[in-house]
Amino acid sequence: MTRKMRLGLMVVAALAIGVTASSFHWIVAAKSQTANANQVFASATLLQPNQVAKMLTNEKGTPPILQVGFDFLYNSAHIPGAIYLGPGRTAAGREALAKWAQDVPRDKTLLIYCGCCPWDKCPNIRPAYLTLHKMGFTHVEVIHISQDFAKDWVEKGYPIEKR
Repeated sequence: MTRKMRLGLMVVAALAIGVTASSFHWIVAAKSQTANANQVFASATLLQPNQVAKMLTNEKGTPPILQVGFDFLYNSAHIPGAIYLGPGRTAAGREALAKWAQDVPRDKTLLIYCGCCPWDKCPNIRPAYLTLHKMGFTHVEVIHISQDFAKDWVEKGYPIEKR
């Protein structure tokens, strides 16, 4: 085997090891994110969409519902009465949420949801929840959208509003 061939094989082997190490790091990070997500919501009440749909028919009304996802989703369809303040993943969205909530009593029940993607991959719900939690809110309930808003709410025939 020539020196050039050996060098080529070493480069290919190094690349393969690098890709493997990179893939391993990605898998570990994804598992860590899921574990952290479970820790984030340890004290939260998780509501299923059917529970929230029933709440909408309550004569006493519902607590404030905050959609913390993307504006195009909110504009397409959202839970009736939901308030949109921006995506929870952005500093601007979290700042708008905090500004909206600054004068709200800390023991008031608030409902939050996103619905952009599968629950364990959502970039918005956890930062929004943590923002409210760090502000001292003790009754933040999270609407558990397992796949996305279209599949878990709209396709089930629950009521919607559009902007």
